[in-house]
Amino acid sequence: MKVALAADHAGFELKEKMAAYLKGAGFEVMDLGTGDQEPVDYPDFALAIGEALRERRAERGILICGSGVGACVAANKINGIRAGLCHDNYSAHQGVEHDDMNVLCLGARVIGEELAKELISAFLAARFTGEQRHRRRLAKIQAIENGSAT
Repeated sequence: MKVALAADHAGFELKEKMAAYLKGAGFEVMDLGTGDQEPVDYPDFALAIGEALRERRAERGILICGSGVGACVAANKINGIRAGLCHDNYSAHQGVEHDDMNVLCLGARVIGEELAKELISAFLAARFTGEQRHRRRLAKIQAIENGSAT
């Protein structure tokens, strides 16, 4: 699986560690930056991940900022991106299974390296169930994205 990985300056150190972890676990990693701890804006990296997923250059994305909140908000503004901020294992896999989440957002100032590894593993191992109730809900989300929700 090809995974797009990006972070702002606050998430840079954790991003570097997670890139090594993912490569060691056999994933192909597309590192979309940032390349150091100089201040940058997280929406730029949310957009980079969103474009990589929409263009099918990656199957899933992992986006890291200080709290994870700003990155998640920005990512969810991109049509077709379903990002979730997860700081627990259940949400990391359930978000994929029920909501077809394709971007995992993490807060580098909230969680540590070992929990990040657990969350990433749960996120990448999970698969969308495709149950009717979940498809119905996703169709409603797509209607909201397209401006056709009633």
